[in-house]
Amino acid sequence: MPGTGSGSDEGDGPMRRSAITRKLGRVDRALDKAIEKAELPGAVVFARIRRDGEVIEHLSARGLAVVRPERIPATRETVYDLASLTKVMATTTAVARLVAEGRLELDAPVAAYLPHFGERGKEGVSLRHLLTHSSGLRPWRAYHEVLLEKEKRTGVRILGTPEARAYVLESICRSRLLHEPGTAAVYGDLDFIVLGAVVEAVVGERLDRWCEQALFAPLGLSRTGFRPFSEKGEPPEGPDRRQFAASENCPWRDRIVWGAVHDPNAWAMGGVAGHAGLFSPADDVMRFALFWLDAWHGRSEWLPHSVAQTFCERQGLPADSDWALGFDTPSATGSSSGSRFSPRAVGHLGFTGTSVWIDLEREAVIVMLANRHHLVAKRSRFSLRPVIHDLIMEAFLA
Repeated sequence: MPGTGSGSDEGDGPMRRSAITRKLGRVDRALDKAIEKAELPGAVVFARIRRDGEVIEHLSARGLAVVRPERIPATRETVYDLASLTKVMATTTAVARLVAEGRLELDAPVAAYLPHFGERGKEGVSLRHLLTHSSGLRPWRAYHEVLLEKEKRTGVRILGTPEARAYVLESICRSRLLHEPGTAAVYGDLDFIVLGAVVEAVVGERLDRWCEQALFAPLGLSRTGFRPFSEKGEPPEGPDRRQFAASENCPWRDRIVWGAVHDPNAWAMGGVAGHAGLFSPADDVMRFALFWLDAWHGRSEWLPHSVAQTFCERQGLPADSDWALGFDTPSATGSSSGSRFSPRAVGHLGFTGTSVWIDLEREAVIVMLANRHHLVAKRSRFSLRPVIHDLIMEAFLA
């Protein structure tokens, strides 16, 4: 699908759009080159900016969403495993809504909502610490490997079951901190596994069910959701998976991961977790970004302006940290956002090859969805993101 530009017909809009469209052709060429070099099988990029009262959009869908067991092109409708975009699209936004409702307090101790979390020196960890990755919890642990080994010993299915989910949370709650809260920001998943559990404790429902009713539906994210396993730990499969982009050919799962979560600990937890497990197409990720843009500008009834601004501000935990509440912000050098976003920008990445960046000041959004680990010949650090971001912003701001 070729890149497209659209906007209003006010003033010199047609001439500007023509010039921008020519520049945006470089985006398609960059994606095609990366696909040819086997850095990824395909991708969907959706970008939008409001400039001088005019809305300009660009869409690129290139390559394949599935290479094997069949070849399926990447399209605007392809649903991708968002990986850590779950942290902002589900968990962070859920926490923001509950803060707005007065049901959560950012500086309240986590143990106020999960009493057993307060063991082993963690009584001083607050929700704000979790949201800024400054809690002191270890960033990651291979819980799926522990549970897989237990399966081999007992011959009983454990991965993906409610029992496995409870084991992961209990293990985190029993753990010790690596450093004092607020003294270092170390990005990881465990903070958001705990935040997901906090949301569940407050709302009295599992995260996926509450998000579907109270978050995704009100925001119009009609094709966004988790892919929960059965009570017996069986991953979701079936004919509907052709709408999904596939992930890697996983040795320990002995399959091409397709239509079920890629993240190993989210898999162990049954597909529903605060750090990963969400699936969505580009249009829904764009709607999510525009919602935060509207909320930050005071144009949302669902989330108050003051709460949105708080969540999008760097928190200074510690002083040199780039983290806002749940969201990342552009670092001075080497940012995945590239070099063209304003300091008033927030975003996040997902390990599978997904990202969303929102320039709050310029009212610009770039969504990139890819499945970079699906049967590619070359493993890379995926340096394509900042390149694509810069190409789009250079065109939009020319």
